[in-house]
Amino acid sequence: MLTAMKKILLSTIAVLTLAACEDPFNREGVGFTGIDGEPRTISDVPGAVAFLPPETNVPAELAELQTVTLLADEVDPSKVAAVAIDNGGRTPDNAVQLQGSDTNLFLSTVSVNGTLFGVLRTPTNSVKVDNSIGVGFAQEAERFTGCLPAGDVFRKGTSERSSGFAVPLNCS
Repeated sequence: MLTAMKKILLSTIAVLTLAACEDPFNREGVGFTGIDGEPRTISDVPGAVAFLPPETNVPAELAELQTVTLLADEVDPSKVAAVAIDNGGRTPDNAVQLQGSDTNLFLSTVSVNGTLFGVLRTPTNSVKVDNSIGVGFAQEAERFTGCLPAGDVFRKGTSERSSGFAVPLNCS
């Protein structure tokens, strides 16, 4: 009985000691790196308000979705990114839906050959958006995903309009 009591008491002391080292209201970290430690919302991203209502917390919603993990024979970064775009989420069930005035876009994460990509795409390959959206996505990847961009943005489409964009991410 005394041995069990010692184990419980030692465990409790260890937990309380460790808990005292951190402020329980300090919510900084992945997905919580906004202003004053508050979660970032899309309203903090200049020019992105047209895609979402301001109360949506994109990094938190994205974190709740499962990352698609794939292995591909491709090694060229643009071809690996194309695989990520093709397998990015296209519905509210497997992606965060960004509501735009012209078309809805879907944000998801896809890992191809161990490289994590943030993928922003249209519902179908036939629907295309201006490539400036991909440039904006790459510049604001951290605000959308909670991770730093680890390279250039890749697109699937023409030189003027595309159906999807992918940017490699560094979430460490």
